[in-house]
Amino acid sequence: MRDTKLFDLIQKEKIRQTEGIELIASENYASEEVMAAAGSILTNKYAEGLPGKRYYGGCLVVDEIEDLCRDRLKKLFDASWVNVQPHSGAQANAAVMLALLKPGDKILGFDLAHGGHLTHGSPVNYSGKIYTPFFYGVNKEDGFIDYESLEKTAKKEKPKLIICGASSYSRDWNYKKIREVADSVGALVLADIAHPSGLISRGLLNDPLDYCHVVTSTTHKTLRGPRGGIIMMRNDFENPFGIKTPKGVLRKVSSLLDSGVFPGTQGGPLEHIIGAKAVAFKEALSDKYLEYVVQVKKNASTMAKEFVKKGYDIISGGTENHLMLIDLRNKNLTGKEAEENLGKADITINKNMVPFDTESPFVTSGMRIGTAAITTRGMGEGDMIKIVEFIDRVLKDDNEIDIVRKEINSWANSFPLHK
Repeated sequence: MRDTKLFDLIQKEKIRQTEGIELIASENYASEEVMAAAGSILTNKYAEGLPGKRYYGGCLVVDEIEDLCRDRLKKLFDASWVNVQPHSGAQANAAVMLALLKPGDKILGFDLAHGGHLTHGSPVNYSGKIYTPFFYGVNKEDGFIDYESLEKTAKKEKPKLIICGASSYSRDWNYKKIREVADSVGALVLADIAHPSGLISRGLLNDPLDYCHVVTSTTHKTLRGPRGGIIMMRNDFENPFGIKTPKGVLRKVSSLLDSGVFPGTQGGPLEHIIGAKAVAFKEALSDKYLEYVVQVKKNASTMAKEFVKKGYDIISGGTENHLMLIDLRNKNLTGKEAEENLGKADITINKNMVPFDTESPFVTSGMRIGTAAITTRGMGEGDMIKIVEFIDRVLKDDNEIDIVRKEINSWANSFPLHK
C-alpha cells in the first residue's frame, strides 16, 4: 500500500525546489542517474570492510561497484589512494582524526566564526571535545586568511594536525604555505575541500593534493553527487611521524585511514550511495561538467560584483570560487531577517556568521550565497544580475515579497531541474 502522506510531502519538496531559487552554497541538484543509483536495490546489501576483504558474503557485485567508484575518483583528482565509504564530510574528518591523532592531541583549525567548519575544532563538536583545538582566522582589514597568525600559533602550540578548508570563505587557499608551516612544527595537514572540490577537480583552483597529507570532501556540493564523504591522498605516506597502532605496530597512513573509517567510526558502507558517487564522478570527468564548473565560477564572480554595485559588503571584497559571504550590518539587517524575508519570496539562502560578528549564531550579521545549484539549472551571468535585483528588492522593502515571489515562480519554470 502506497505511503500517500510521505510521497505527497516529497512531491511538495520537489515543487519547492523547482519553483524557487536555491542559493544555499552547500546544496545542488543531483542528476536523475545519481538519484536512481541512490534509490536502487544496492540499499539492501551489507558490505562491512573493503572490496575483497568483506565480513559478509554476497559482495562480489558491490565489490565491483566500489572499485569502479574508487577508480573514477582517483582519476578525477589524480589521487593514488581513496576511501569512498564515509557517510558524510563530517564522518570523513572524524575518521582521519581517529586514525592519525590521540585524544587530547592539539589541532589547529580555521575558526568557525570566520568561515570554518564545526569539525575543525569547534567546542560543541567531537573535534573540540576529544582533541585540544586552537584556531586561526581572517584579517579584519581585508577578510583574507591571516597566514601570519596561523604560523605564529602553529609555532607556539605545535599541533599534531593543521586543518585548512572552509564552509564560508570565498578565496583560494595557499596550501604550499600551510605545508611549509606544518613541516616546520612536525604537523600533518588535512585539507577539507567539501565546498570547492568540484572546481578543484577540474583545475579551477589550487590543488591541495600537491601539498596536504590528507584531503577530505563531501560529494553533494559542487561535485553534484549524492550526500556523502570521501578521503584522498596523492602520496601514499609510509608513516612520516611514526604513528603506531594500539599494538605498537607501524602502518601506512592509507591503512590507518581505512581503519579509521571501518571499524573506527562506521559499520557497513552505504553501497547505494557509493554507486551514486560512481555516477557523479563519471559525470564530473566529462567535458559538460567542466563547462558547468567554469560557469559556476563566472556566475559567482558576476553576482558578487553586482552585490558590490548595490552597496553590499562582501567579506574579502569578492570571490574566487562558488560562494560569497555578505555582511548585512551596513544595510541594518541581520542574517536571520534576510533569510526569513527572502524565504517568503522563494529565494533560499542561509544566515551566516561573519568574521568578528556582533550577533549570536542564531541571529548572525550575514548571509551566505552560492551559485552551484542555480548554475545546474542552466542560469548564466545575466540571470545572476536578475537574482541580485530580486534579493535587493526584497531586502529593501517587505511589500515587494509577494510580488517578487510570483515573478520568481514564473521565471523559474524556464529552468527545469533535468533537461
